[in-house]
Amino acid sequence: MSHDGVGPRAVMRSVAFLTAGALAVPLLSGCGSADEAGKPLARQDIAPAGRARVAEGGTLRWAVDTVPETFNTFQADADATTTRVAQAVLPAMYRLDAAGRPQRDADYLESAKVVDTEPRQVVLYKLNQQAVWSDGREIGAADFAAQWRALAGKDSAYWTARNAGYDRIEKIERGSNDLEVRVTFKRTYADWRSLFSPLYPKDVMGTPDAFNDGARRKLKVTAGPFALKKVDRKQDEVRLTRNARWWGHPAKLSEIVLTAVPRDERASALAEGKIDLAEIDPAAAQRVDGAAHGTAGPLAGPGSGRTAAKTLRAWALAHGAQEDTDDESDDEAGSGAGLRKAMAKWETQQKALRSFEVRRSLEPAYTQLALNGADGALADERVRRAVARALDRRELAKVVLKPLGLPAEPVGSHLALAGQDAYADSSGALGGQDTAEAQALLADAGWVPGGPVTKQEKGEKAAGSKGKKAGKDDDSADGDGTYVVGEDDKARAGTERGAGRAAEGESARRSGEGGKQLAQEGQQYKQVHQGGAPGAYAPKGTAAPKGTPSPQGTPGPEGTAAPAGVAPAKALAKDGKALSLRFVLPSGPGSEPLAAVAGRITRMLAKVGIGTEITKVSDESYFKDHIASGQYDLALYSWPASAFPATDARPIYAKPVPAADGSLSVEQNYTRVGTDQVDHLFEQAVSTLDQEEQRSLIRKADSRIWAAAGSIPLYQRPQLTAVRKTVVNAGAFGFQTPVYEDMGFLKKGAKASASPSGK
Repeated sequence: MSHDGVGPRAVMRSVAFLTAGALAVPLLSGCGSADEAGKPLARQDIAPAGRARVAEGGTLRWAVDTVPETFNTFQADADATTTRVAQAVLPAMYRLDAAGRPQRDADYLESAKVVDTEPRQVVLYKLNQQAVWSDGREIGAADFAAQWRALAGKDSAYWTARNAGYDRIEKIERGSNDLEVRVTFKRTYADWRSLFSPLYPKDVMGTPDAFNDGARRKLKVTAGPFALKKVDRKQDEVRLTRNARWWGHPAKLSEIVLTAVPRDERASALAEGKIDLAEIDPAAAQRVDGAAHGTAGPLAGPGSGRTAAKTLRAWALAHGAQEDTDDESDDEAGSGAGLRKAMAKWETQQKALRSFEVRRSLEPAYTQLALNGADGALADERVRRAVARALDRRELAKVVLKPLGLPAEPVGSHLALAGQDAYADSSGALGGQDTAEAQALLADAGWVPGGPVTKQEKGEKAAGSKGKKAGKDDDSADGDGTYVVGEDDKARAGTERGAGRAAEGESARRSGEGGKQLAQEGQQYKQVHQGGAPGAYAPKGTAAPKGTPSPQGTPGPEGTAAPAGVAPAKALAKDGKALSLRFVLPSGPGSEPLAAVAGRITRMLAKVGIGTEITKVSDESYFKDHIASGQYDLALYSWPASAFPATDARPIYAKPVPAADGSLSVEQNYTRVGTDQVDHLFEQAVSTLDQEEQRSLIRKADSRIWAAAGSIPLYQRPQLTAVRKTVVNAGAFGFQTPVYEDMGFLKKGAKASASPSGK
């Protein structure tokens, strides 16, 4: 399962708008000059080539996760492929550059600027005079107005998933000519550049029926370098063809075919010539790299004789070979007709994969450790801060990124990534890894080493010990020796962590004084606590189900003995209950990096006396049944970065409030941790047209989010794309919106420019 959906406006946002209050907000560390944004940690890796070196024509076959249920990006079930299609076939006033910053798209927009601020903010758009829809009609004010009315949130007949920004518009008018559009706001809106990207024709936005159903399965009218030609749901394909009415640089490709291919089948699909480009997981990347160097076979690494035969047989069975009981041999070659056939197929595929290469960058998204502050032990900010201070975030980043040759730097902000305008490392508001400080915070919260445990808890521990003994040789042991509780194996109480060693901290410890200052300042404000791919994404538009009661969040049974090689603190207890946290993870293909990170986290927590119970659940239920509904203590999932954090990040960190039906309204704040201060800073940031002031406010908000310790950013997600070597201007795009008209195949004899990844 993949929860991708990264794009300029990928994360769906809520309607709710919080009125500003008068709070005194002192200047904090991490809120300095613009140069703190720095540069992206890794450059995009797309084999750039000038258009003169790109051949005319050809079909690019591109693997995607799904054929989308809708082509309307403003609906709740829009997904990553919806965004991909919209980027290629629809106008966007602004697109992201390689540093993740919005830039005017000159193919649609000659200029856009604020021309008035009193009594109202007015933005004047001047459109490219050549910009027309595929039916020949000029793009103009009528399209802008129809989209505003559909997304303003006033008409419930429109089934919209987000309307942030559109709800602040007062009116839209034609300017002095047909190429000018005047947008007047009733409330100042700093992120006005986020609007009308994408822009749909009035045919789609003009009526509720057209909005709700007209763009779900087709887009009759488009205005991009490509047009939506055909959707074949039987073949799982979306076919885009060159737009004959496109006025910009003509598309080099004749067609782009988006084909739904499961992530764990992409290496085979590449080898069989079914696709030319696909985002892949680290295991597939290793296989593609291995094909180029003649390594990474099923027997790569140590092992020979009977061990090698068993390894080979396990690989073959995993890749479709049938167990051959009549012709099974235990000799070194691991014979058997099915095994030999699978091996031959693997060799053939490896030869075919030599035509591909892996292009590497970092996604515009980060993986975080989420701490559910609804109730239980993590409702106490001191315990959340102790969890955070126990973590060596640099070490966790290295687990995922170092083997891929990518910069293993921890993320320092919840609201932006390195290179983006609002980025600054504000983690000092919480402080770095410090075992002594973590233990002091736990002691202050009343968690006592070796404290009394109730009879019920002792029974759970005994059951856990039996479970460990019975499961000693069970196949459910994780890669690092940690036994996990499966969705259908709840009876195993406790977890057993086998051999392993504690990660040694490599990052300098931060003092954490800024965090202490923030904690003191925030005491007057009472807090209300009410996917699986590598770093699963929170699905767009996911919200806690209406009527869901406040989760009980009861920690799992202790049963969390420290692994060998770790010198843990003595187990902690309070009020007769051991300190143990339920760590929920997805279990589907590609989730191995998450499991590795979770294993390191459990070891780090054990060193300060915090126990964990890892529970692996199906990808399908991970967000719906656990994250969104609050049935977890710790979890790993990702958020896309936004060029407009004042708008897009607010629902993720907004203070939860009771709804009219008695349930808790959390929007997308699945940690249930929020403060009035953070809400106010977001409101201030979205209401100022001074970009320097907005940047400062965003960084202040981030410092307070760090101090509350509801979520801990860990690392930027890796972006690995297998691409046919002759394909240029495509691959690991990083922050930048793809330039579809420049993609294509190299002319014979031409060479792409050097594009080193991860540098």
